[in-house]
Amino acid sequence: MDLEKVLKCVTNSFSRFIHLVTFGVPKNLPSQQDYKYVANSLKLFKRVLDNIDGSCIQSNELLCKEFEELDVAVNEAREFIENWSFHMSKIYGVVQSKHLISNIQRYSIRICENVYRPLESSSSTTSTSTLADIQHFMEEIKNLKLENAAEKLEEALKFIREQRVPPVELMMEIIELLQLSTGHELLKESLAVEKENIKVNQPDQMNYISDLVFHIRETMVNLESFKAINGVSVPSYFICPLTLQLMFDPVIVSTGQTYERDSIQNWLNNGLLRCPVTRQTLSHKNLIPNYTVKALISNWCDENNIKIDHPDKSSSEDQLVSNLTIENGFDRLSFQKSNHRSTEESCSHSRSESTSTAVSSSEHLCDLSGETASDSGVSAFPPANQLHSVNETINPNGGNRNHLRTVSHPPDSSPNDTTTFSYVKEVVNDLKSPSNEIQTKAAEEIRFLAKNNMENRILIGQSGAIQPLVSLLHSNQKLTQEHAVTALLNLSINGNIKSMIAESGAVEPLIHVLETGNMCAKENAAAALFSLSLLEEYRVKIGQSGAVKPLVDLLGSGTLRGKKDAATALFNLSIFHENKARIIQAGAVKYLVELMDPETQMVDKAVALLSNLASVPEGCLVIAREGGIPLLVEVVETGSQRGKENAASILLQLCLNSPKYCRLVLQEGAVPPLVALSQSGTSRAKEKAQQLLSHFRSQRENASGRGKF
Repeated sequence: MDLEKVLKCVTNSFSRFIHLVTFGVPKNLPSQQDYKYVANSLKLFKRVLDNIDGSCIQSNELLCKEFEELDVAVNEAREFIENWSFHMSKIYGVVQSKHLISNIQRYSIRICENVYRPLESSSSTTSTSTLADIQHFMEEIKNLKLENAAEKLEEALKFIREQRVPPVELMMEIIELLQLSTGHELLKESLAVEKENIKVNQPDQMNYISDLVFHIRETMVNLESFKAINGVSVPSYFICPLTLQLMFDPVIVSTGQTYERDSIQNWLNNGLLRCPVTRQTLSHKNLIPNYTVKALISNWCDENNIKIDHPDKSSSEDQLVSNLTIENGFDRLSFQKSNHRSTEESCSHSRSESTSTAVSSSEHLCDLSGETASDSGVSAFPPANQLHSVNETINPNGGNRNHLRTVSHPPDSSPNDTTTFSYVKEVVNDLKSPSNEIQTKAAEEIRFLAKNNMENRILIGQSGAIQPLVSLLHSNQKLTQEHAVTALLNLSINGNIKSMIAESGAVEPLIHVLETGNMCAKENAAAALFSLSLLEEYRVKIGQSGAVKPLVDLLGSGTLRGKKDAATALFNLSIFHENKARIIQAGAVKYLVELMDPETQMVDKAVALLSNLASVPEGCLVIAREGGIPLLVEVVETGSQRGKENAASILLQLCLNSPKYCRLVLQEGAVPPLVALSQSGTSRAKEKAQQLLSHFRSQRENASGRGKF
């Protein structure tokens, strides 16, 4: 297409965009003021293009291409505005608007710079009259400052892409700017994000946005205004994560998370098959009553003279959900099969594998150990709430009773098959027996009862078992200690019971088991500490309580399962900045470098943790000192997609940290695998590889005058 035709297309696109923004912008369109600013600027640019004498500009392929790209950018922005509706995600709307407007800004500036020079040197009378307009437009478009919401969201998403938790102050600003300060608005945004996630072909971006919604939800749950009723503080596990209201009829989904029945049922009715909190695909849509939480809420309300009114079934919230029906939602969701079981990784009793899906930033959450879960191979540290059940039939009391009780059921078994409350109470009472033999058998029984059955976990938590089990962690009998710590690990799969375990003061006793227990007990103590570290406030406490050194020791001396347990726990602790130095000082890097050997079966876990540690200078220093650079280059070349991504990130940190490390990376032949990764890796891997290659080029250019690099 020649330049004259391209100019005609561009000016027509300008006219349509300007007309739409002037007369047809929806009131709730994100970045509305930014679009109006762009439209006003494009009016001036259109005048410039209308006055340009095509003969004054040398028609070349590059300039035509730039005009075509600007035409595409303007039309994409116009189509986005036309397709915008009230039910779309505010966050996605702002992020996408920033991307679209930035494209218009970038291409416009390029064109003006290329057009200005030939017009300036031309003798045409029309060129002189348009130079001032071009300069004016360039000044306007360069000075375009996007609305505050766009900048704040980009800042928060940067934290998430770097696997860091955004600051509370930043979350509060976003909540205010996007008007997400009510449970109703947040529910609407959560549903809209899920809808966009199904429709939009941008999985990485939408996963980051989903993570951001998760952090917004966590921030709001922790706000005093949401934690108090009539001035009385409400425990966080009494609040539905979807509605941010006190639960009336709490139910459990297949991931172990608890929600208000009406809200999660409406979620499911709209074809959403991912857990709103963990974002794992739900293995089934059964909603199991959470009698423990319901009883606790009832008691709490009685104690504080608070009356619970059943929510109105025809509330605006229900109407909101019904209006957000997702088209063809089922066939666009991906499902994953659970992995095969590995008998080599079991201790005392077989473990069952987790059915997991990759999660974004939270995509690096770890897998639980013990008898509950194992590595899914999807990402370095996949989530671990979704379990593949295993049937076991045991004698409940060493032969003293005349029947066998089935304590674990396949997914399609009836909830009514659950162990009775009276029996669980009886076993819990045995935990307090003065007889060590009875205590041991009771702890073993609870270990099995909690192994696969969700209802059993609820009954055990309701029966007061947590504190006696925590006390048994200090037992001098290794087997008692093992049964107790594994029972707590199995119980911690339930999010509400996890909070109860944390609040019972279990951190120091778990560290004691990590230091003194048998190998199986140590491994399950590590997994339990990881489970508790999923509660953000406990990452700091666990790190400060002395857990890091024994976890690092397990990383070096444990079985394969133990090393995985230690790595998952250390990874989650390393999200908190202060823990990074503790992990490095405890000698973890030496072991992690050794674990980058493919024969260890832990390459992905090792580089994921090293990626966090490389974000501080001392981490880079020790990685290089321990000989990690050659192995990292090898991972970039031959590792998994996730491994390549994290290895490239580490190498980038090393090279930015020191020119010496940069030379060492180049000497290892990193350029060819990085070039390949920049073309075929994940979006984050491509970005890191491209940044690293660009850094190599700039280093060479800077060093060329000195004659060496």
